[in-house]
This record gives sequence, C-alpha cells and structure tokens, in this order.
Amino acid sequence: MSKNYEIDNIDLKILNLLMDDAKIPYTEVAKKVFVSGGTVHVRMKKLEEMGVVRGTTLQMDYSKLGYDVTCFMGIFLQKSSLYDQVVEQLRKIPEIVKVHYTTGNYNIFIKIHCKDTKHLKDVLHDKIQKVEGIERTETFISLEESLNRHLQF
Repeated sequence: MSKNYEIDNIDLKILNLLMDDAKIPYTEVAKKVFVSGGTVHVRMKKLEEMGVVRGTTLQMDYSKLGYDVTCFMGIFLQKSSLYDQVVEQLRKIPEIVKVHYTTGNYNIFIKIHCKDTKHLKDVLHDKIQKVEGIERTETFISLEESLNRHLQF
C-alpha cells in the first residue's frame, strides 16, 4: 500500500455507514456511496493497513447479561512512573473494560462493569486496591448511559 494514501470523502462516507451498522454488506455500502463493492473492499483494506480501522466490535447491553452496575473510577498513583506497571495489572481484571491515561486529578480513569454493588465492592477491595502503585481511587456509579456514539465525518 502506498504510504501517502490520503483519506477522502468516499472513505469517510464508507466509515460513517459502517460505524452505524458494521454488519451492512459492502455491496449495500457501495450502492449508498455510488461506488463498486470492490472499491469499498479495497478502501477498507487500506484503512485497516493504515490502522484507521482496527477490526469490528459488538455493542453490548451488559445489563441483559446480569451486569447491572457500570461505573467509572479515577485512580491516583503513588508515582506517575508506575503507570505501565499498574496498567499491566489492571488488564488482568476482567471487569475493567477501558483504561485511560489522563490529565487532571487522576492519573488513570477506568470503566468497569459489575453484576451489582457487592460485586463492585469485591472488585474494588479484592482486586483494584491491591494493585501495587495505586494510592487511592474515586468511584462514580453511572445511573444511565444517555449517549454512546461514534464521531460522524
């Protein structure tokens, strides 16, 4: 692939359609963008090679699987230099689904899914707070997710 491939409006239209529904067939995307199915396939391959597209995912409603508590947690580290070491340990905790290195009050901000508040307490007490390098945490329970979307181009 050419290293100087530039993303154009057709690429952006393709991405917008697939972000709305990743299961839409390339032939249908092609009709809506007024290009051939082969063009969509080639462009998606280039976007994957560029690292713009990193696979596809399912959007889950975790509450339907018994995970009724979603929370966010700010983590204060003993030293910023412990970030990589702490993240390595956080990756081992299955309830943690997102980890961000942040500016502001917290060194790390994470998203967690738990079955209930007891499960959250157990994850916090028995897993997260035992990670070496974490000084303290601050937890925010989500009452409702009102928006979850991709950027539109």
